Amino acid sequence: MTSDTQDDENLLVMNHIASNNVNQDRNWYIDSGCSNHMSCDENLFENLHTLDVHGYVQTGDDTKHRIQHFGNIPLQSTHGTRNCLLDVLHVPTITKNLISVGQMVEKGLQVRFTHRGCFVEDPSKGFKLIAKGKKEGRMFTMDVDSSNSHKFCFTHDNKKIAEIDLWHKRIGHVNIHKLKNMQSHGLVIGLPRFKDKNMQHVCEACQYGKQVRLPFEKESVRSTHALQLIHTDVWGPTKETSIGGNRYYVTFIDDFTRKVWIYFMKNKSDVFYYFKIFKNQVEKESSANIKILRSDGGGEYFSLEFSNFLYECGIRRQYTCRYIYAPTKWGCREKK
Repeated sequence: MTSDTQDDENLLVMNHIASNNVNQDRNWYIDSGCSNHMSCDENLFENLHTLDVHGYVQTGDDTKHRIQHFGNIPLQSTHGTRNCLLDVLHVPTITKNLISVGQMVEKGLQVRFTHRGCFVEDPSKGFKLIAKGKKEGRMFTMDVDSSNSHKFCFTHDNKKIAEIDLWHKRIGHVNIHKLKNMQSHGLVIGLPRFKDKNMQHVCEACQYGKQVRLPFEKESVRSTHALQLIHTDVWGPTKETSIGGNRYYVTFIDDFTRKVWIYFMKNKSDVFYYFKIFKNQVEKESSANIKILRSDGGGEYFSLEFSNFLYECGIRRQYTCRYIYAPTKWGCREKK
């Protein structure tokens, strides 16, 4: 890392990286001329640390790019192997992700380039293959599944053995089998071993969250013939007035046939006028009379004129709850 003083050494990147290209390349290029691992994507980092002093990287065209942070980046190969790049520089203005050959050699690794690709081996472990890359033209890219780069989950806990109840709550109340699967397959970096195989207490939040409402009972009483019971309700006002100048409508629903009649209204007080039209029409068509009118407690149904008319016609009133949040009490008029 570098400081702003004149005699400080700048980090050198041999490949030219244009900062005006907004499309980020998800590939990781293995670069023998790059002095440090570096990435432009902040979301790839497991952790980020702020520099004590300002630093820059210098490209082949002598352009300087500001180093914002440094940290570690986990990488997963296309074969499922997971490794972690340590001390990676976060440089937002570059557009490539670079892996430094020099930094890997400094860590004691051996890097081989052949016509078949690039191979990173650990001599201290009998030249065990740590990672490999593929040859694309004259460039070498690390074998990394970039689609999974953002899917890692990280935890930070100093305890090596932890309560399974606690981690059940920390990871969104996930069930125990999935939690154990995360641990055994290493899906969550830093997830500790669990002290107990099963939870010691019933999770109250899970019990409430998994409760379901029983199905509503079907209506036990139903009309036996048309016009025995009429449901009615008013909807409105609308924000916009229709072409005909209407902002409301009233519905009349026959309980037996479930047929619906709709009348558009300019004012809420027009309910009585349209009920008389509805009554005359359906009674002449069916040769039957309306017996019961069921509505909510809206004032449009309680005018003296409306009440007297129902009394003279021998139509009985029934009421539903006007304001209630229980669907079982809404009745046919609201369900329609």
